[in-house]
Amino acid sequence: MDRVAAVDVEALEREALDAITGAADLRELDEARVRFLGRKSELKTALRNIRDRETGMTLNALRDRLEAGVEERRRELEAAERERAAAGDTFDVTLPGQAIPRGHLHLITQIRREVEDVFLGLGYEVVDGDEVEDTWHLFDALNMPPQHITRSPLHTLYLNGDVVLRTETSASQIRVMESRPPPVYVVSPGRVYRRDTADATHSSMFHQIEGLAVDRGITLADLKGTLLHVARALFGEEREARFSTDFFPFTEPSVGMAISCFRCDGSGCPTCKQTGWIELLGSGLVDPNVLANVGYDPEEVSGFAFGLGLERAAMLRHGVPDIRMFLENDLRFLRQF
Repeated sequence: MDRVAAVDVEALEREALDAITGAADLRELDEARVRFLGRKSELKTALRNIRDRETGMTLNALRDRLEAGVEERRRELEAAERERAAAGDTFDVTLPGQAIPRGHLHLITQIRREVEDVFLGLGYEVVDGDEVEDTWHLFDALNMPPQHITRSPLHTLYLNGDVVLRTETSASQIRVMESRPPPVYVVSPGRVYRRDTADATHSSMFHQIEGLAVDRGITLADLKGTLLHVARALFGEEREARFSTDFFPFTEPSVGMAISCFRCDGSGCPTCKQTGWIELLGSGLVDPNVLANVGYDPEEVSGFAFGLGLERAAMLRHGVPDIRMFLENDLRFLRQF
């Protein structure tokens, strides 16, 4: 007798549907599916050996009914599983969740934003400049002659010809003055680069914020008052300032600024090296040559400029002993601020 003819369709269907509907879980259902619809099942074997159209239609119809039965039983079992899970779920949605640890701004970014806020309150504009500059904007326009030590490849990182990594953010101020007439009140923060060997107080990459004010009638008194305001905002309202002569090629006269020690209040301690004063920054009135280089008339306007190292400010205020700690990404250090 032909193998197809030997298949009792009704008996096979009853047996298969009983196994499918009787499956207690998804594992048993899958076993029933493999047994009756799998590649080696009696039904699949019969389908491969079909000899006439009528038998083929009968077996195909049986396969469709069994597959529909499997799918229906699968939905029933999955629904029952969801109901059991919901019934046994004792999670209290009103309980507070677990707090996700959040980071915070790096100390240098905090100091930078704090200084920016001080100058924004004074009416200054914050200008972001390029970290790659040409020698005209970085040196020549700032009154630095070719023989100046800063222009040496031993000091500055040259990229190609007169293209360099900026050693200070003053170039941004030159570009601002070239683009607009006075008055100009800007601060330019950012990273700067120098060929310095790393140690406790030096790094080849650090951060500066430099300020520039150009207007009619600006004097050294305006510079001193501005810097004293900034020092008190950063280090406390009781700070006093002391100015001494200095030299920078882009300012004339040039002055250095020291503030009364905020740790010992001027009585002397290791932070101020027992002097009662801490050197903070360099500054001065803008050299007339710099004004002329950008097309300003030194007879009509004057100005002042200054530069503050953000790492130095942070080290002084928080007692950080080594500048390299800002770049080590040690969370034990960073979390303190």
